[in-house]
Amino acid sequence: MANVQPQHQRQKQQHLFGSISRSVNTHMHLNHVYLFLLFVIGFSLGVVITLFLKNFLFTMAIAPFASPNTASVSLEAQRFIKYNTNDDELFRKATSMVQSKNTVVAKVAFMFLTKGPLPLAPLWEKFFAGHEGFYSIYVHSQPSYNETVPESSVFHGRRIPSQPVYWGTTTMIDAEKRLLANALLDISNQRFVLLSESCIPLFNFTTIYKYLINSNLSFLGSFDDPRSPGRGRYNPKMSPSINITNWRKGSQWFEVHRDLALHIVSDTKYYRIFKTHCLPPCYSDEHYIPTLVNILYPELNSNRSITWVDWSRGGPHPAKFGGNQITDEFLNQIRYRSKCLYNGNTVTSVCNLFARKFLPNALGPLLRICPLLLGFNP
Repeated sequence: MANVQPQHQRQKQQHLFGSISRSVNTHMHLNHVYLFLLFVIGFSLGVVITLFLKNFLFTMAIAPFASPNTASVSLEAQRFIKYNTNDDELFRKATSMVQSKNTVVAKVAFMFLTKGPLPLAPLWEKFFAGHEGFYSIYVHSQPSYNETVPESSVFHGRRIPSQPVYWGTTTMIDAEKRLLANALLDISNQRFVLLSESCIPLFNFTTIYKYLINSNLSFLGSFDDPRSPGRGRYNPKMSPSINITNWRKGSQWFEVHRDLALHIVSDTKYYRIFKTHCLPPCYSDEHYIPTLVNILYPELNSNRSITWVDWSRGGPHPAKFGGNQITDEFLNQIRYRSKCLYNGNTVTSVCNLFARKFLPNALGPLLRICPLLLGFNP
C-alpha cells in the first residue's frame, strides 16, 4: 500500500499538470487570436485614415482659395479656378461659400487696391512678420502692371485677377467687390480691410487683429452730407429704389465683417442703379457702399472709418505726407487724436488703425520710427 499511494498521487499530479498545461495553451491561443484581431482592426483603421487624409489633402489642394500658410505660393496654381471665371461667376462662388462648422482660426484679410507697386511693402513686411496664419493678403493692381515680387516677400503671389480701374467710375466698385469675393473664398477670413499702396498701419499686428476680431460691428463711414459734394451728387433718377433721404457719403477705405462683405458682393440691384445714374461729378466709390449699408444693414455698422486721412487742405484729393514730415509726434497725433465708441458702448482713444496718404520717400523714416513706436521687431 505504501507503493500504491505515491503512484496514485503521481497520477493525480500528472493529471493536474496536464489540465494546467492545456489551460495555459488555450489561454495563449486565445491571446494570439485577440492579438490577431487587434492587428486586423488596427490595420483596417490605418487604411481608412490613410484614405481619408489622402482625400482631404487632395480636396485642400484644389480648394479655390489660398491657405493662410501659403502666402509665398503663387496664385498661378489656382489659375484654372480663378483666372477662367468672370466677375459674376466669382461673386456667385464667393457668396455660396458655407461657413465651416469646425473651429477655425479667424483671419483678417488685408486687401490692397493699387495702381502698380507697393512702395511701402518693407514696412508691411515688418508688420506681418511672425503672425502667419492670422492674416491673408490680396492685391488688385492694374492688369498692365507686371513687375515681379521677390519670393521672400509676403506679397509674392498675392495678386488676384484684375480689370482696368478708372478713378471716379464704377470700375472702382468692381475692383473692391473683386477683392472681397476672392477673400470670401477663404472661409477663415472673418474681417476685411481695404487699403491702398499709400496706407500704413498705426499699431502693431496684434493690436489691430484683436481690435477687429473682437468687434461686433463693421467700420464704414456713412453720413448725410447736405453740401454739393454730398446730396448735390444725388440723381433723382435713382428713385424710388434710392431716395435723397437714403443717400449717404463715406470714405472708400472700409473695414467690414464677413456678413456685411457677403451682402456687398451679392448686391446687384443697387449696383446697377449706381452704374447707370452715378456719373461724375457723382463718384460711386464714395457713395455706393455707404448708401447700400444705410438702406439695408445700418445695424451692422459702427458708422465710422478706421483709416485716417487729412482732408483739411480742401480739394478733390487728401493731403500727402513725405519723409520730412514723419516724426513720433506726428504719428502719435494720428494714433490718439480723438475719442470714439468701440462696440457701441466703450469709449476709446484708439479710433484709427491705418492712415494714408504716405509717399514712397516716407519709407525710410517710417522704418526707423515705427518698429519702436508701434512695437514690432526692427
